[in-house]
Amino acid sequence: VDAEGMQSYAVHWEPPPEEIYKWRFGRPKVKGSLRIYECHVGISGSEQKISSFQEFTSNVLPHIKNAGYNAVQIIGVLEHKDYSSVGYKVTNYFAVSSRFGTPDDFKKLVDEAHGLGLLVLIDIVHSYASADEMVGLSLFDGSNDCYFHSGKRGHHKYWGTRMFKYDDVDVLHFLLSNLSWWVTEYKIDGFQFHSLSSMLYTHNGFSTFTGAIEEYCNQYVDKDALIYLILANEMLHELHPDIITIAEDATYYPGLCEPTTQGGLGFDYWANLSIPEMWLWHLENVPEREWSMNKIMKVLISSNHHMLSYVENHNQSISGRKSFAEIILNTGMCSSGSVDDDLIFKASSLLKIIKLITFTTSGGAYLNFMGNEFAHPKRVEFPMSSNEYSFHLACRQWELLDKGVHKHIFNFDKDIMSLDENERVTSRGSLNVHHCDDTNMVISFTRGPFLFVFNFNPEVPYQLYRVGVDEAGEYQLILNTDETKYGGRGELKSSQYMKKTSDRRADGCRNSLELALASRSAQVYKLVRILRI
Repeated sequence: VDAEGMQSYAVHWEPPPEEIYKWRFGRPKVKGSLRIYECHVGISGSEQKISSFQEFTSNVLPHIKNAGYNAVQIIGVLEHKDYSSVGYKVTNYFAVSSRFGTPDDFKKLVDEAHGLGLLVLIDIVHSYASADEMVGLSLFDGSNDCYFHSGKRGHHKYWGTRMFKYDDVDVLHFLLSNLSWWVTEYKIDGFQFHSLSSMLYTHNGFSTFTGAIEEYCNQYVDKDALIYLILANEMLHELHPDIITIAEDATYYPGLCEPTTQGGLGFDYWANLSIPEMWLWHLENVPEREWSMNKIMKVLISSNHHMLSYVENHNQSISGRKSFAEIILNTGMCSSGSVDDDLIFKASSLLKIIKLITFTTSGGAYLNFMGNEFAHPKRVEFPMSSNEYSFHLACRQWELLDKGVHKHIFNFDKDIMSLDENERVTSRGSLNVHHCDDTNMVISFTRGPFLFVFNFNPEVPYQLYRVGVDEAGEYQLILNTDETKYGGRGELKSSQYMKKTSDRRADGCRNSLELALASRSAQVYKLVRILRI
């Protein structure tokens, strides 16, 4: 496919034996939690053009490593004719997107990532396929039902894409071999299975879900699709024990991450799509002073078992939406286009505590979309007829990394990743919420030896705020969002970095701490000495 997606042609790629790509690095081993950097190669450059695999390898991979992530998840890798589809309308399941370079270019990208200790995951779209009849699978052999259902069921209810018939053994062979191909040929370390709700139900997931078990056990559930997903996970984990599979399902089908031997689907993680939607709703619709801490925590910890959490992924920046930084900053944009310092401070403070609480409540996996680690101020908009095929918003402003609020946010994001790398914060098992106060807008919880305290109040700082802890001892401050290097005011003095518990009960706990909490701030403490009483 050419850059504009207008001309379609095929290239048979089979280099002679002496020119076959020679792999230099083995697959890395990642200990602890997954810290995933989600990205799209085409928009990864600062220039208004389609960036290449080679440019991504040279320019973006070192940044990902430096930022502290241990996995890169790439969307839009599989060949697709329509660039504006972000790669989700696949036309060739066994080819890398020719817009970005050659198969060997992609192999080098994966190889160099492995050399940096980064796992490489890709989005796989086995829930539907492009309806293109010229270069796609639709009418591949001249018939309407070669790979897909015939009639209405063969087309997505709203998107018009083709729907696979998972009861056909040839379709199963095709899809399962496709997964194996990417792992063996390109040494991919895992997959995020895109939009499972589209395939799991004959209504494509466009129905009201309340969580009642009857909604997952009725005539609308495609049992053949369930069987395919079980087969996919069993095959991948049997042939490649270290493979990672992530389920993206807006309906949260029961048992996504349960073992197949116990009736589950066998995924390693499930993406909690409710978290970014919850934050978006609060930012756009709820006055900051009216945010409910209990409602926020209910979404964050509804079920963090094997849960992948994120503040923003590509969905929050694409499809006509805005990045969270853009939402906050635009609320106070002056007619001249400038933003005052108070609004910048608000944006910085809010983004930091939202990032920290989302990260520290995750179920062992966290994801960030490219650019949001430094509060990218612009959304993503791919070239299409509605914007006269402009690349103005189909790139990233990397020059902002060393400037103002963007530098502060990046410093903070990097230190969160470093904290998890050194302390294994999100690998410590379940968390215990001791304090969740809607009136004061304060949340505190423990996870292993760590205490996390958040003051979401936009107006009120607290000089001596008491929170309960189970373990008596000395707690050392190891992260504070209000530090000056993160764009904060730095009001906490070094003498306040070490706190000793008192035996005064609070929050149902035998011991407590008195902490100074700046407004819109958060602190992380580590129990460094246990006191026996």
